[in-house]
Amino acid sequence: MRTSVITTVSGTLAVVLGAYIFSHTASAQQTSPAAEPRLKQVVPPLYNPYPPGILPADLRPEIARVRREVQGIFLQALDQWRALPPPTVTGQPPTLQGTGYDEVRVLGKLMNYDENMSPFRNRACAFCHMPYAGFSGPIPSVNLTMVAYPGSEEFRAGKRTAQRYTYSPRFPVLDYHISDGLFVGGNFWDGRATGYLLQSADAEQSQHPPVDTQEHALPDTACIALRLSQSVYRPLFEQVWGPTSLAIKFPFNSEGICGTPGGAVVLGPSATPIPLTPADRTKANEAYNHWAQSISFFESSPEVSPFTSKVDFAIAGTPTQSPQELAGVTLFRGKGNCNSCHLDGQSTLLKPGQADTGTYAANARPLFTCFGYSNLGLPLNPRDAIFYQSTPDPFGFTANSFGFGYRDLGLGTFLRSGPGSAPNPNSAWTQFAPRMDGRQQVSTVRNVGMTPPQCPTTEAGQVDANGKPIPYFQKEFFHNGYIKSLKQLVHFYNTRDMFAYPVTSGHCPAGKTEKVDCWPMPEVSNNMDMTIGNLGLTDQEENLLVLAMQDLTDGYNPANPTVSTYPNINTFTGACMTGGSASTQGNEVLIPTPPLPPCAQGICDVAPLPSPNPIL
Repeated sequence: MRTSVITTVSGTLAVVLGAYIFSHTASAQQTSPAAEPRLKQVVPPLYNPYPPGILPADLRPEIARVRREVQGIFLQALDQWRALPPPTVTGQPPTLQGTGYDEVRVLGKLMNYDENMSPFRNRACAFCHMPYAGFSGPIPSVNLTMVAYPGSEEFRAGKRTAQRYTYSPRFPVLDYHISDGLFVGGNFWDGRATGYLLQSADAEQSQHPPVDTQEHALPDTACIALRLSQSVYRPLFEQVWGPTSLAIKFPFNSEGICGTPGGAVVLGPSATPIPLTPADRTKANEAYNHWAQSISFFESSPEVSPFTSKVDFAIAGTPTQSPQELAGVTLFRGKGNCNSCHLDGQSTLLKPGQADTGTYAANARPLFTCFGYSNLGLPLNPRDAIFYQSTPDPFGFTANSFGFGYRDLGLGTFLRSGPGSAPNPNSAWTQFAPRMDGRQQVSTVRNVGMTPPQCPTTEAGQVDANGKPIPYFQKEFFHNGYIKSLKQLVHFYNTRDMFAYPVTSGHCPAGKTEKVDCWPMPEVSNNMDMTIGNLGLTDQEENLLVLAMQDLTDGYNPANPTVSTYPNINTFTGACMTGGSASTQGNEVLIPTPPLPPCAQGICDVAPLPSPNPIL
């Protein structure tokens, strides 16, 4: 029966995909520069469920621009691999002596920038995570509007911002702390990359996007092993992970399956549509684990997470910060209350009588996060692409059947194994879901302000000493991208409760300005963090906190402080923005939230039910 099902799938795939074969010219544009062998490419059928104004007008040229940048860094990584002397395998356990470290790092880099790891060979991990943005979203217009990034099936998109993965390998495995009833560790905004199997949350994180229907969208994890076996750098993978690590007998129809995005009706319900033997499935699973471990190693290397910010040099004894910047540091660990979640691990002035050394311990490497989860009370963002993907795409897949009935419960959704998240591997955790609803991961502040050199700030309206406007790079902040500048971010923490209104985004009362003196109601009202919302900061103190965050940008060089040393920081080939004001940055693209239906039953009526308040 299984054989007949697969035969049917294969035949149907041939019909579905045959209509979308590229012309020779399009094929050349869609294929990664070093893809070997060059297989036939397929054109993703157009899927555009969005009303006018949701997708940015420059989306397609911007996609092409980022792809060119990704391809360029991939070729750079190929050159780095080819320049490495071969290591010597010696010792017990066997070690790749000499260049083993660099081999694993470069292998992870090649994988990170390899577009072939997607059905249509048009998306790499780096497409959503480029160096000049602190390994977060590289398209300013996407950051300004649709929040999530378009995947291999081009206008499928996720529901959250692309998290920075600098320092993500240092997040521990997800754990529940009995003493305070809180979760710590994991990766992703909702903590779904627990790390339970590989004992690395970051390694597991790299296993989700390849088979996420909204991202790479491969239909089977074995597709990664297949594409690795076809890659030009296969010898490197086999050098690192063993000469038979990719010796897998793939069925004849495997490429047709891997060229079809996950969720396609034609694939059926199986999570493993490629019919491998048990032995080959085990090898494919091992290869997928090694994919994860290699990428995580790259992310932990100095190329991604180098500890080279102004703060790091100050810790090492090199004075780097101006009096204004130091005043921002004092606010960060005191009145601004930032240090209660974004821990510097050294000092605090949050409560009277607490010790404050005023200095960092020698060799300290604070990560400026507590690794925990918090509900900051952010409003629902009606620009988020996920709300509009409520109809089937050309492959019969519907990303969000709830439409605007969707609510992002964050960690609470994951603990219930809910829609858009992942299965919870620990049933003992499910009972805690109501206390975790709305909580999203506390990101590190490191590199929150990183931008390309030609766009040296995230803040609109800044001017230099001569009064000339400073070009800025548009980023998005928090899990749903509602905040568009660091100034807004601090102002939200400072005034959320002072200017709270019972309205949704786009409906502030007349005479009030959203994000200035009007904050719409939270998407999820349970478990809100009440240590923020009315901090009493002045406008100048808000600006000082922005400076403190910008001081955590890697690539600082005390000998030449105006030139960043961060690897591949100069690869941005897009355009900067000018004008406007950081306080109202992004308000020109605000749209009114439509009348919201109640929270969908498939989200908010799943046991254990949200409490103490129902999710509206």
